[in-house]
Amino acid sequence: MSSCHGDTPRSGLLPNPSIPLPKAAHERDIIVAIVGPPNAGKSTLFNRLTGLHQKVANFPGVTVEHRTGKAKLDGQHEVFLVDLPGIYSLTPRAEDEQVTHDVLKGERGDFPKPDAVILILDSTNLGRHLVLAAPILSLGLPTLILLNMADDLKVRGGKVDVSALAAELNCPVSLISAAKGTGLEGIKQFLVGTAVRLNAPPPKIELPVLQDIPKCRQWAQNIGSRASYRAPAPPLWTRRLDAVFLHPVAGPLVFLAVVVGVFQSIFSWAQPLMNGLQALVLASGQSVKHVLPDTPWRSLLIDGVWSGVGSVVVFLPQILLLFLFIGILEDSGYLARAALIADRTMAKFGLQGKSFIPLLSAYACAVPAVMATRVIENKRDRMATIMIAPLMTCSARLPVYTLIIAAFVPNTPVLGNLISLPAVTMLGLYVLGFAAAITIARLLKSTILKSRGSAFILELPPYRMPTLRSLSLRLVDRGKVFLHRAGTVILAVAIVLWILAHLPLQSGHAPQLEHSFAGMVGKFIEPVIKPLGFNWKIGIGLITSLAAREVIVGTLGTIYGIEGEESSQGLQQAIHHDLSAAGAVALLVFFAFAMQCFSTLAVVKRETGGWKWPAFQFSYMLGLAYAGSWIAFHITNHFLG
Repeated sequence: MSSCHGDTPRSGLLPNPSIPLPKAAHERDIIVAIVGPPNAGKSTLFNRLTGLHQKVANFPGVTVEHRTGKAKLDGQHEVFLVDLPGIYSLTPRAEDEQVTHDVLKGERGDFPKPDAVILILDSTNLGRHLVLAAPILSLGLPTLILLNMADDLKVRGGKVDVSALAAELNCPVSLISAAKGTGLEGIKQFLVGTAVRLNAPPPKIELPVLQDIPKCRQWAQNIGSRASYRAPAPPLWTRRLDAVFLHPVAGPLVFLAVVVGVFQSIFSWAQPLMNGLQALVLASGQSVKHVLPDTPWRSLLIDGVWSGVGSVVVFLPQILLLFLFIGILEDSGYLARAALIADRTMAKFGLQGKSFIPLLSAYACAVPAVMATRVIENKRDRMATIMIAPLMTCSARLPVYTLIIAAFVPNTPVLGNLISLPAVTMLGLYVLGFAAAITIARLLKSTILKSRGSAFILELPPYRMPTLRSLSLRLVDRGKVFLHRAGTVILAVAIVLWILAHLPLQSGHAPQLEHSFAGMVGKFIEPVIKPLGFNWKIGIGLITSLAAREVIVGTLGTIYGIEGEESSQGLQQAIHHDLSAAGAVALLVFFAFAMQCFSTLAVVKRETGGWKWPAFQFSYMLGLAYAGSWIAFHITNHFLG
């Protein structure tokens, strides 16, 4: 089976200014493009060659993500590697494929044409992937072809004559295993040659008419035959696993069990680390407090910054654990099977299977999820996916959910010791967001975004053992993103909130919190949110969380820190004392539905070309959040009252 989707974005990292983009001048740095079909191992190779010397960014003017990194070679030379979106041909059908086409042909004025190309193909699927070699070689750039997963090819009884294939293609060919790091010597030689501009363009070879797909396939088959290529036997254990994972009944049950296990592990495994980190934050804050003199600056540092930022940082272990599980499921090949399982359900709500990839990305962050909609050719399907992506439970909601659940939900077992009540509650919130998303999608697809359905074609990668290196790089990336937000957005909000909470001065002293500027803002919106069970303190948090959802945790930490409650009782106890159980349920529902992320709105604006759709998205999600919270508050209050 073939696919027309690109690689899923792996993070929402902002550009790293320490790694400058390649210059367009005559003496600019050498650029080598890494291209290949999806699931061929491009990203694994890129990570191994660049390590942490990389960044993720968008091409100017579009929402297509690429990664650029430095590869240091022999101590004297270095090149820039650019990891382009996965393609099957140079005939673009989606925005990401168009960008790869334009970069390779030098048709993007904002990005230089590469000096050389590394084409990575899956050696176990060479009969199909070799078709891409024809258009890549026709570019006339120095090209190195890498046949990845050489270890898998050998174990499963496949073979290929590398020398014969290199002679047929008139370019260097190497067998490698990007995951294990074997066979990479030829890559460094090729890159060094490129860095000193020793590689000449490959000689012309007889290529098929590139627009004629049948002729390309026949050419690839003939080349493979002359290179004595023998496809490996399908792994027996892959067939056995797929018989279960793709079964119409057992497959969804296994998927549900995996999801339940992930959430239970997030609570049970992360809690000791979170408790230790929280104790460290509180102890360090108290130590600094005793050292500093009693001045407004001490209050700003301890009650504002330490309480605000520290309240969010303690959730880092839970965030990393979530992304560890996502990385394992993705790198193992299981998530591709989950996409097929989900396609059966999504088709009933007017969405095509390609929407699953962006919506899956939204569980990490809605920003890369919106960018990932580029794989959807149908504009109405793409717009519908963009409109519902923020309803999927992103990682920014996790600190909010965890805080409220820990404060109000007892840690009692459910179904014996299979799962705890907090994990069930968390899982219910994820289900609530997904149910709302597909319901809204159905409404949109049956009204303003009506269109014909399309087939979902997906290449299933073989099951593989995730590597520690790949998982580690993923966690480092996510940790940087989380701490960057804590050190910038949340820090700025904590400082501004502390200032507003200490003004206007009354007789030369700071006023009581409810009479401060911050309190005035909270009191102003309190009549609007009081029917939801929220007080003015929660109101302040709702306003600050428009910047980013998790900011409300830092806001409440600052508020209770100023009042002297956070350090003595702990944030969970302070919220439990200040909010009713019905109000807590309403707050969870509000955060499940509301659009509280300026970054997402900005990306949606850029993606849709104006403010019309972002305004619609913000409005309908706010209305849904208010109505859902009102209903949740009154139902819960009725049963508990």
